[in-house]
Amino acid sequence: MNTAYGVTAVVLVVLAAVLIGAFGIRLSRTTSDFYVASRTVSPLWNASAIGGEYLSAASFLGIAGLILTYGADMLWLPVGWTGGYLVLLVLVSAPLRRSGAYTLPDFAEARLESMAVRRMAGVLVVLIGWLYLMPQFQSAGLVLRAITGAPEWAGGLLVAAVVAVNVMSGGMRSITFVQAFQYWLKLTALAVPLVFLLLAWRGDGAPGLSAGDAATWALPLATGREYGLYSTYSLILATFLGTMGLPHVLVRFYTNPDGRAARRTTLVVLSLLGAFYLLPAVYGALGRIYVPELVGSDTVVLSLPGRLIGGVAGDLLTALVTAGAFAAFLSTSSGLTVSVAGVIGQDILKGGVRSFRAAAVLAVIVPLALAAFARSLPVADVVGLAFAVAASSFCPLLVLGIWWRRLTPAGAMAGLLAGGGLACGAVLMTIGGGPHTGLVGALLAQPAAWTVPIAFLVMVVVSLLTPGRIPPNVARTMVRLHTPEILNLDRGDWRPRSS
Repeated sequence: MNTAYGVTAVVLVVLAAVLIGAFGIRLSRTTSDFYVASRTVSPLWNASAIGGEYLSAASFLGIAGLILTYGADMLWLPVGWTGGYLVLLVLVSAPLRRSGAYTLPDFAEARLESMAVRRMAGVLVVLIGWLYLMPQFQSAGLVLRAITGAPEWAGGLLVAAVVAVNVMSGGMRSITFVQAFQYWLKLTALAVPLVFLLLAWRGDGAPGLSAGDAATWALPLATGREYGLYSTYSLILATFLGTMGLPHVLVRFYTNPDGRAARRTTLVVLSLLGAFYLLPAVYGALGRIYVPELVGSDTVVLSLPGRLIGGVAGDLLTALVTAGAFAAFLSTSSGLTVSVAGVIGQDILKGGVRSFRAAAVLAVIVPLALAAFARSLPVADVVGLAFAVAASSFCPLLVLGIWWRRLTPAGAMAGLLAGGGLACGAVLMTIGGGPHTGLVGALLAQPAAWTVPIAFLVMVVVSLLTPGRIPPNVARTMVRLHTPEILNLDRGDWRPRSS
């Protein structure tokens, strides 16, 4: 690839992020602007922004790389990441919006009336956010090194700096504009080159898979992976249930004006994600035909235009893909930074715009350091681990907290410790001590199949054993969660006692 084209693409994306974010600065004046854009974001605008932050490096680069390596088994990743929004729509989105809270810890305290549960939820938000940010910075370093030869830490540092400036400047209102733009850039950056790649494939006689690939790679559960059936079902569980527990996704539903707008936002998101996830699978299939030597790599999306098309056209298309990749790093990192900074700013630095800005710096420094020293794994695998932690902690908290009035603070705390703690332990062993083999390796690499049921079971059992600790205002809280805003007399936003 022509280095000048790649550098130009990165510079243009960074400038666009800064300039569009600067537009949001003029509209950000209050604490509500910084945390939830004063709850004034329309469904289409919000859905585009959700698509921008949700479609991370794992979606843009990682899915194609895993499909290239493992074949049809990995199609469950885009299916699960899209289907998770359907579960979110049915069970969580509107009640969560009606809770009136800014963050997941706010919701935990409002529902359970416990500062201890709030603090535990805050710790998990930060851990999930850092775990999700780490592969964004690692992937940014990988892409920048591929196009310029720069050291890997440079790409992560660039993304972290741009994100920190945008978030500190305008908070949620500022990054909403940036992320909405970046969704459409990412879609364009994959769709336009793919048209030319398919034309080149047809012009080459439309070659198919080899006989060996047709017998294994193209068939589910036929690649010979250890405990493939378990890993597949555990992956499905993590992606379907983990979406509702992702802090940077959930905070978006607080920015809608009402519960109806939150539901409409989710429906639009399903359409936008469905359109996007058609594309990486095709890149993975073409990569299996033309660049099988990239097995185990996340660079197939960047490599195909140069390999199939070549020349100036190939360089330009690669530059476009590079721009989309950096948009993925920036948009997802921005959403994660806002959610982590919101928790640090409220629960540790005690609220306010100044605290939020300081928290934004803390939110990016730790995962940037982790990205430099942690063992490098396929980006989609690391993101999948973040989903597993979210599914094992916030999914049971939200589902039971919204739909079961007998949940107690003791039950919630025990479930968060059991499910979230076990999932975090599996993640640490996978990233720091792996790779593990055999049944133990499969259980650690895909922990959701056993940590999610444990979390639900512990929350229910401990709650039933502590009936005297049901929050005294639970009836009022449940009415608020399930009453449409148009009939809800208590329209004031809930505020945590700590603020």
